[in-house]
Amino acid sequence: MANPVQTTLLIIGGGPGGYVAAIRAGQLGIPTVLVEASALGGTCLNIGCIPSKALIHVAGQFHEIQAHAGDSALGIRVGPPEIDIAASVAWKNSIVKRLTQGVGALLKKHKVTVIQGRAQIVDGKTVDVDPSLRGKAGAPQRIRCEHLLLATGSEPVALPFMPFGGRVISSTEALSPKKLPTSLAVVGAGYIGLELGTVYRKLGVKVDVIEAQDRILPVYDADLSRPVAAALKALGVGLHLDTRVLGLTDDGKALRLQKGKADEIRLEAEQILVAVGRAPRSRGFGLSSLMLDMDGEAVRVDSRCRTSMQGVWAIGDLTGEPMLAHRAMAQGVCVAEQIAGQTRYFTPEAIPAVCFTDPEVVTAGLSPAQAAKAGIDCLEASFPLAANGRAMTLQSTDGFVRVVARKDNHLLLGWQAVGRGVSELAAAFGLSLEMGARLEDVAHTIHAHPTLGEAVQEAALRALGQALHV
Repeated sequence: MANPVQTTLLIIGGGPGGYVAAIRAGQLGIPTVLVEASALGGTCLNIGCIPSKALIHVAGQFHEIQAHAGDSALGIRVGPPEIDIAASVAWKNSIVKRLTQGVGALLKKHKVTVIQGRAQIVDGKTVDVDPSLRGKAGAPQRIRCEHLLLATGSEPVALPFMPFGGRVISSTEALSPKKLPTSLAVVGAGYIGLELGTVYRKLGVKVDVIEAQDRILPVYDADLSRPVAAALKALGVGLHLDTRVLGLTDDGKALRLQKGKADEIRLEAEQILVAVGRAPRSRGFGLSSLMLDMDGEAVRVDSRCRTSMQGVWAIGDLTGEPMLAHRAMAQGVCVAEQIAGQTRYFTPEAIPAVCFTDPEVVTAGLSPAQAAKAGIDCLEASFPLAANGRAMTLQSTDGFVRVVARKDNHLLLGWQAVGRGVSELAAAFGLSLEMGARLEDVAHTIHAHPTLGEAVQEAALRALGQALHV
């Protein structure tokens, strides 16, 4: 083996957490090597957040044209649209390519050394990189470092009795269809299953969603999931709640389902999307050799993203929930700045989460139930989008914005919203919680009219008993 490469920081994984950590480290003058086995950008840029939102946009545009083809109220008349899914996927891929190339350019600008290949941990200071994964000949390259940052992300969870392959696909395959199936069964009514299920239904595919819990989006409270369920039914999506998947039929052409204790039923589907969650990618690169403290498959870290081994750090999905790209990015910055000698902690007041269904769902901080469970005496108030002028002009009045605050001093504890376009409110939600704002701060801030953001102000006003437009 050739002489090892020496560096201060070695990062395994070029997803949102890894590449942001590398860029920030480069800005701070830290010699950095980034190892990535696949494409820069990780799951988020290549087979997750970005491509899914691109297809959500395609499906939304197609559905809107269909829905309003003869809408006399708007005065728009167009012919029936057609979808060229190959062209749609190519457009989606062009966005992914631009973004991943942009990441590569930023890493180069900040003098980060990028090595393509599969990493294998030797010890907490040494990693071997196998170049054969990228079609390159040669012996593994050894890298020695002072700090090792693990940012390997996560991967889709397969059902043990129904592994991926053939008719059974993961979100990865669902995001790059060569052709649209006539029917799709989605196993799991979390945000991934519902986002992709909605895309396929809007593109004309018969879609059925199977969920073991008694409602969709079970991690969100019922008030938020109810408008989404209503919209899915209006789209013609079949919802099979409180229903277990038993496996495939012997011929492999249908799912075997059981609702409660009722008799087993068959659900035929050309394709089956399993979207029951994601698991930390903790195998296949020698992680077990470090003997780190673990929480199941997730690496346990402290409030500074340190593992139980000195000089070894971990961020993002590898460290467990919430598995969100923006969490990984923030953790990456936190680690880079500590290596540069700064004192940093990863202790955010709230991490916003968005479900890009139609309508969208966004949350930040505590829900009313979570605040009550914590023993906090709180105020809560909702403002319906039906009373928001901008929502009316967008023909999207289903949903609301809700605020949760302490009763004694009006300190904001949480925000929730459901409605078309409410994902853009996540910034306001996160900022107000991080800055320790109170109801009065939001209520007395002038919000531009007409915007969906006015619903944020109106919710705060309503919590104070000062509602103006409801």
